Formats: sequence, structure tokens, C-alpha cells
Amino acid sequence: MWRRFITPALFVGLFCVAPSRSEAQTLTERGFAEARVTLYPQDAPNDRANGVADLLLRDDAFLKPAPWIQFAAGLDLRLNTHDQVQGSWRIDIGDRGRLRPAVSIRRLTGTLTRGPMTIDVGKQFIRWGKTDIVTPTDRFAPRDFLNVLDADFLAVSGARGVLQLGTHTLDLVWVPFFTPSRVPLLNQRWAPVPSDSRVISLNEIAAAIPHGSEAGVRYSRTADRFEYSLSVFDGFNHLPNVEVVPGLRAGWFDLAWRYPSMRSFGGDVAMTTRWFTIKGEAAYSTSSTPGTDDYLLYVIQLERQSGEWQFIGGYAGEVVTTRRGGAAFAPDRGLTRSIVARAAYTIDSNRSVAFEGAVRQNGRGVYSKVEYSQARGQHWRATAGAVLIGGRSDDFLGQYNRNSHVAVGLRYSF
Repeated sequence: MWRRFITPALFVGLFCVAPSRSEAQTLTERGFAEARVTLYPQDAPNDRANGVADLLLRDDAFLKPAPWIQFAAGLDLRLNTHDQVQGSWRIDIGDRGRLRPAVSIRRLTGTLTRGPMTIDVGKQFIRWGKTDIVTPTDRFAPRDFLNVLDADFLAVSGARGVLQLGTHTLDLVWVPFFTPSRVPLLNQRWAPVPSDSRVISLNEIAAAIPHGSEAGVRYSRTADRFEYSLSVFDGFNHLPNVEVVPGLRAGWFDLAWRYPSMRSFGGDVAMTTRWFTIKGEAAYSTSSTPGTDDYLLYVIQLERQSGEWQFIGGYAGEVVTTRRGGAAFAPDRGLTRSIVARAAYTIDSNRSVAFEGAVRQNGRGVYSKVEYSQARGQHWRATAGAVLIGGRSDDFLGQYNRNSHVAVGLRYSF
């Protein structure tokens, strides 16, 4: 109960001193306001809305009262036209709701640095791994999948200690409160539902959020043109199993999200050559939860920088060692068995264009995206993009074949 009052108070206290940042060099602040409109030309079986508008205000403040300590706080304010944001203006810190919070503490962290040791305590973003396509070892990084192919990361609450001795780094993480990924809403187009909604009706029941802590350790070493890491994770999968059971009425089914236990052993490597940077990453995940597979995810990718161009291409694969027959919402596994590529071109200091795409090796699903960005002055930036999705409804990518869309956004940074 005390966390409901103390945590917001700490956050508000930090931002109350923000206007006085000119009095000292230890306080910095940054943020932006962004409006975005997404247009879908096709109706989905469970969603006939063809336009969605979002408004996001984000503010981050960093206070450094001494060289060895720093505090960071971030606040998000959101509005949405498609019932994806909570109606309450209550301050949210847990990020456990099915909807995005209207007011949320995005992060709230204290950082202590002493010699080779750095300790972060609080709500923070923790990223592991090196690859860009799928990141098999990135187990402390839940995401917001209300839009499956444009998912932001969510912070987790816990403690992280990093010890760096020369080229060797030891990373220890403990998270006492589990944070799940936010899965698509059943009545919206990014939820995979039967093509004929008259066949069955789904009723979503409360998700079972597991109680218990998570822990992980990662060792990495950096050498000339070569670096690698090994990691172990013990906790829960932030992506849920899907349980569907018959309801009380004919044709009705209850759907529940269950988050299985997970133990994962992984590693990654990056090597620079004359022509490419070669990256590889893999993780083997096991679970004691019934209906949960044991599997290996791996990624091999090449990167190259040529003038103003950056190219990334590779393959993401999966090997299931024990199949237990359960269903799961698993975008990380859904993007495997795919060839994925990305290219970005910097036109000048204000303009850039980016392309990315994925093709399943069986040809049953394809995804492509192009985005153009242009800045004006120091504060304004406009973006415009288009996404094309095609394929069969029994493929992870192909099931979203009615979700091709265009989007435009305008951001003011401060």
C-alpha cells in the first residue's frame, strides 16, 4: 500500500525542482509531444475501425547531485481514439493493465557508481543481446503488443548491478515484481481471431499474473574486433500461454492468459570483418509449466555501413526440442523461420528514409515497411510511413493480412 503514495511522491518531487535547473548543472530534462494517425484501408473480422489517433506527451528528468549518484524519472500522458488507453487519470507505475495507462511513471531509477561498479534500483529498462531481428536472450524486456508489429518496450522494477573490469563485464539482475507484455485486445484488429466471428464468441477472463521474483546473470567480454556474452535467466515468460475453455453457453469460450515459468540459457557474439559485422545470438528456453514447449531460438545477421547507407540482413530460426501442445501468444517465435532485412539512408542532417521487411521461409507470410522522416529546426519532426502485410491466415504474419496501413506523425521535442 505504501508504494502507491511514496513512489508518486518521489516522482513529483524530482519534477518540482525541474524549473530551477538553471541554478545548477546537475539537472537535465528532455521530452516531446507527439500526435500520430494510423489509417487501415481494410476492415478486420473483429474491428471495423479504419482510423486510430494517438497523442503522447513524454517528459524525462535526470538529477545528478553528486558524481557518484543520479536519479532519473519519466512520465507519460496518453490519449487514444480507439479505447486503448484507460479512462482513469490515476498514476500508474506497474504497467500490468490490459490497457495503456493515461498517466504512467515510465521509469523511476536511482543509479550509484563507485569505481568499476554501477547499481541501478527502481523502474528501469534492461536490454540484453546484440541482434536486431529477434533478440533471444532479451528476457527482462516486456513489450506493448497492442500493435503487434510496432511494439514499445516496457520498464521493469528491480535492481541491477554491473561490474566492469577491463574487457570483462558481469551483469546481475533481480526483479521482485513480474511485468507481463501487453497483449492485443480481443475486440481489435491485432488480436488473432477466427475469420468468421459468427462461429464462436470469446470472453476474456482475468490474467493470472505470477507471484515471485526473477533473476539473471550475464557475463560479457570485449576484444579487438570480437565480443561475446553468456547469460542465464530464471523467472517467467513475459509472453503468455493462451487457454481457451468452453463457456456456459453454446458457442461461447473463455480465454485466459497464463504466464509460464521459464529458465533460459543463452549467448551472443559479434565479430567485425573487412566487409561486414557478423552477429549471432541464441537461447534455449525450458519450462516446468504444463503445455509449454522447450525450444531454441537463434539469429544470424550481417551488418554493413556504406556511406550514408546502413544494411542489416539475416535469418531467425527456431528448434522445438519438446512440444507439449499448448497455444501461446509468442511474437518472438512467430518471427522465426524468416529472412529479415533492414536498410536506412541518411539523406542529410534533417531527412532520412528506412526500409524493413520479413518473409517466412515457406512464403506464407510477408511484412514490409517504409518510413520517411524530416526535421524542421531543432524541435519539429514529421514522419510518414506505410506497412504492407500479406499471407495465409494460418501464418503468424499472414494472419494480419488485413492490417496493412499508412501512418503519419508530428513530434515537437523540448
